[in-house]
Amino acid sequence: MQQPFRLGFLTHLEGAGSPQQIYQDGLELITTADQLGFDVFWIAQHHFTGHVGRMPSPFPFLAAAAERTKQIRLGTSIVVLPLETPLRVAEDAAVLDTLSGGRLELGVGSGGDPAEFDAFGVQREQRHPLTTSGLEILQKAFRGEALGAHGQEFYPPAPTLINRLWQAALSSVGAEFVAKNEAGLLLAKAAWGPDEATDKLQLPVAQTYLDTWSSATIEPRIGLSRGIYLAEDKKSALAQVGDGVRKDVAGRINQGLIADDLSLEHYAQYTHLAYGHPEEVAATLAADAVLPHTTDLILQFTPIFPPLDQALHMMEQIATVIGPALGWQPHQNK
Repeated sequence: MQQPFRLGFLTHLEGAGSPQQIYQDGLELITTADQLGFDVFWIAQHHFTGHVGRMPSPFPFLAAAAERTKQIRLGTSIVVLPLETPLRVAEDAAVLDTLSGGRLELGVGSGGDPAEFDAFGVQREQRHPLTTSGLEILQKAFRGEALGAHGQEFYPPAPTLINRLWQAALSSVGAEFVAKNEAGLLLAKAAWGPDEATDKLQLPVAQTYLDTWSSATIEPRIGLSRGIYLAEDKKSALAQVGDGVRKDVAGRINQGLIADDLSLEHYAQYTHLAYGHPEEVAATLAADAVLPHTTDLILQFTPIFPPLDQALHMMEQIATVIGPALGWQPHQNK
């Protein structure tokens, strides 16, 4: 049976425990995802302690995950390319891809957090040209072209990684850039419009990407990230995530972008959160306007990450209820 999409799971490696505990819990998540038949496991990169996420260096973590898994693909969503040395990113990615048997999905982007750019000594205003030049270096390395004035040869060879590059984009202009680079398009879990729903805002972005695509040898790819939270019903789910939802919208309330007297349900809708019983979440996802154009559905728990046992149970519900309701089957059954 033709799969409608690859099913992925994204984590920011949240937690208040020790670094060792956070990373061990993350490895348990990824081994469980592999056993449940998920197609791809994505890791978000975050620097310093100002973020919920706790993973500044995804490649060593994914190398450890590669040793513990068999089939699941390993993705970065995203590596902030302007804060990296692009050739070193290419080398780290190539080593990981070699160790994992060709399972890496390399997602990169321009980032944007002013505090991170300041700490790295990089001008934030240069993030887009730095991303452009960095991508050129990645592609040149993966194609095996001579590097530098002395014609250095890239090692280890990773010629197929160029077909597994992904870029994050928020706008149609960005999507056009991604398509011209023949990379996969990564769409965020929410687009912050004044009233319009995220999927309605992202649909023209996805369409621009597809309309711009011209490669005859590589298929276009759209990775659609969506935030979910599972419980017995909508009421109990909202009771668990209410504080997180309010925190998500607080900045926009302070900026006057959204009223401060709306219901919690309205704020959850504003953040494009799919919540409730797994069947309710599946129905919400099925109605997403971007889903028919999606090659990779990437789910993440938000706006809070549940305790590990609960997270593992929710992952099982994704694989056994939500995915099949959308026409997907675990990789053991393909």
